[in-house]
Amino acid sequence: MVPVYSEQVAFITGAGTGIGLATAQAFARAGASVALADINIDAAKKVAESLISEGLNAYAVPCDVTVESKVAAAIDETVQHFGRLDCSFNNAGVISSHINTADLSEAEWDRIMSVNLRGTWFCMKHELRYMLTQGNGAIVNSSSIGGLNGVAGLSAYSASKHGIIGLTKSAALECATKGIRINAICPGVIETPMLDELTDGDKTAKAELAKTQPIGRLGKPEEIADAVLWLCSSRASLVLGHAFSIDGGYSAQ
Repeated sequence: MVPVYSEQVAFITGAGTGIGLATAQAFARAGASVALADINIDAAKKVAESLISEGLNAYAVPCDVTVESKVAAAIDETVQHFGRLDCSFNNAGVISSHINTADLSEAEWDRIMSVNLRGTWFCMKHELRYMLTQGNGAIVNSSSIGGLNGVAGLSAYSASKHGIIGLTKSAALECATKGIRINAICPGVIETPMLDELTDGDKTAKAELAKTQPIGRLGKPEEIADAVLWLCSSRASLVLGHAFSIDGGYSAQ
């Protein structure tokens, strides 16, 4: 049974495509009012309009997670529009092409860290300011199986996702007695635009990736969305500081 989120507000970054889009749809269809934050505001508006056409409550806000003032503005605008903030899914992220560590440029390292790790911190920082005032809330940060394991050729990406887990655990301990639960998800290989970017859309490459998964297939964005909704719900009331693998058995190998 899907958790019910009536009268609750969810803020989701990277909501225009992929896992963010699927999670925004899931929250809205579970009754939440959803703020769709994305650097591509046109994509976020398109999703919001689609949800509104279903009779659901959605609102698009521009958000560049690499700039603290823009993150603060997006969260402020969400609270001004909906009146509160109950759930946040810090999902915005980027991946690099395969580059060996010795060949990785400073610019590429900074790009990955700026979006994935610093962006997650900026979001948590400003989400927590509202949630601490309210005395409740739930945050889910998007890490990766790359945050649990090394990935050859993706050292910056893996380092950023490992960092998100450390950030999640530390903040979860700070908020453990304050009515706020913070967790991370670690998706496996999911059928998203990011995977298309990594594989250049090569169907053969994706088929080979699917063969390496114990479950025998790629994951679906909706499967990740289900986990986020559960983690934000009262059914996960004892779960905090956890890095939740959702990877078809990959990390069990």
